[in-house]
Amino acid sequence: MSEHIQYYSTNLKAGKRSFRDALLTGLAPDRGLFMPDSIPALSREELRDMAKMQYYEIALEIGKKFLSAEIPSSDLLKIVKDAYNFPIPVEHVYNRNYVMRLDQGPTASFKDFAARMMGRLMQHFLARENRELLILTATSGDTGSAIANAFYELHNIRVVILYPRDEVTERQRKQMTTLNKNIRIVAVDGKFDDCQAMVKKAFGDKDLSRLAMSSANSINIGRLLPQSIYYIYAYTRLADMNANDRILFTVPSGNFGNLMGGLIAMKMGIPVRRFVVTTNENDEVPVYWQTGSYKTIVPSKNCISSAMNVGHPSNMSRIVTLYGGEMDENGVIHKDPDIEMMRNDMYAVSISDTETRQTIKKAWENHKLLLEPHGAVGWTGLHKNFTVHPEDGGPQQLNVCLETAHPAKFPVEIKEILNIDPGLPDSLKDLDKKKETFDTINNNYNEFKLFLTDNY
Repeated sequence: MSEHIQYYSTNLKAGKRSFRDALLTGLAPDRGLFMPDSIPALSREELRDMAKMQYYEIALEIGKKFLSAEIPSSDLLKIVKDAYNFPIPVEHVYNRNYVMRLDQGPTASFKDFAARMMGRLMQHFLARENRELLILTATSGDTGSAIANAFYELHNIRVVILYPRDEVTERQRKQMTTLNKNIRIVAVDGKFDDCQAMVKKAFGDKDLSRLAMSSANSINIGRLLPQSIYYIYAYTRLADMNANDRILFTVPSGNFGNLMGGLIAMKMGIPVRRFVVTTNENDEVPVYWQTGSYKTIVPSKNCISSAMNVGHPSNMSRIVTLYGGEMDENGVIHKDPDIEMMRNDMYAVSISDTETRQTIKKAWENHKLLLEPHGAVGWTGLHKNFTVHPEDGGPQQLNVCLETAHPAKFPVEIKEILNIDPGLPDSLKDLDKKKETFDTINNNYNEFKLFLTDNY
C-alpha cells in the first residue's frame, strides 16, 4: 500500500490536495502546478521483479505506489490494461545505444502513454461521482491528437483543444479534427504559447467557474505521473542489475513534461547516469543551464520539430521546485534552485533545424535508423553529449534515446531528406479521407471566452 501522498502547488500559496482533486482541478488555485509531497521509492528487488513484467503490470505497480490510497487495485488494473494495449519497441542501434519507440499507440505519439491513463483516471472519479468535466488543452502538435483520441467518447467528459493554426502538420491536425462528438478543436491565429496562455487564463477566470474545467496538458499531474513509467520499463528491460548499470536517457523536450517524468523515475530509484535534455532552436533552457539566467522566448521559434516550439515550458516550474527553487507561471524565479546539481544530473543542448535534417539523413545512411524531427533532435543531442562527456560514449555505457513520434507524421520532411515513404501505421491509415470540423479564433482571450460561454 502507498502512503497517502498529497499534492502541493509550485507557487506555494494553495493548500495541499488529494490526487483526485489535483487531477480534476488541473491547475492549482494560485496558478501553480501540482507536485507530490513525497516520491515513493522502488527497491532493487522490486526493479528485478519488474524485469519479468509486461508494461501494464509495471504501470500497475507504479500506480499503486502513488494511488492505492485513493483507487482500489482492482480498478487500477482495469485502467492500465485498457490504457496500455500496444507495443513499446526498444530498438538496438549500435554498442549499447538504443532508441525507445514511444510511437506505437493510437495516435503514434509518446503522448498516448500519459493521455490514455489520465483520461481513464478522470473517468473513474467522475463516473463514481456522477458529474461532468470540461477539459481545456493547448497543443503544439502531438498532445492534441493524443488527448482527443484518449478522451473520445468517454462519458462525463467534454474536451476543447486549442492549437496554433500554422504550426502543426496536416496529419497532426486531422487526428484531432476528424473525431467530433465530445471533442471540439479550435485553431488559434497565434503561437502555442498564446494557446497555453489562454487556457491558463480561463482557469483563473471567475466568470467561467460554473464550467467545472480542468486541463489535460502536462501541467496536469495526471499526465505527469504516467510518464515516469516508460523510463522504469526501459531500465528493467536493458540494464544489467548485477553490474550496477546506470542508464543515460536522451529526452527531446518542449513543454518538459517528458523530462519531469524521467526525473520522478530517477527520484523513485532508477540509477540514472545523466539526462541529455535536447531542445530545438527554442533554447531558453539550455541557455539557463549555461548562464544561470532564465529568459522566455516570445514569440517562440517555428522549427520542424513542431511539438517542441515552446518559448516557456510550463514544467520548468516543477523542475525548479524539485531542485529546491521557486519559479512562477510567468518564468520568474523567486528562489534559485541548486543549479549545480541540475547541471550534474542533466546536460542541456539546443539543436538547429539544419542539424536535425542532417541527423535524419546520417542515422538512416549509417544505421538504417529512421527518425522524425523530434527523435532526430534527441539523437543529435546524445552525440553532442559524447563530445562534452566522452565517457558516456563508451561501449559499456547504456544509452536510451526517446523517439516521441512516428516518422509517418512528418512525411514531407522524410521524403525530402531520404526520398522514401515512411509508411503509415494503422493508426494513421484512411485519415486523409475523413471530414474535418474545427473552429477558428483570433489570438484574443475575450474571443476564446465568448466561445466557451456560447458553447458550454
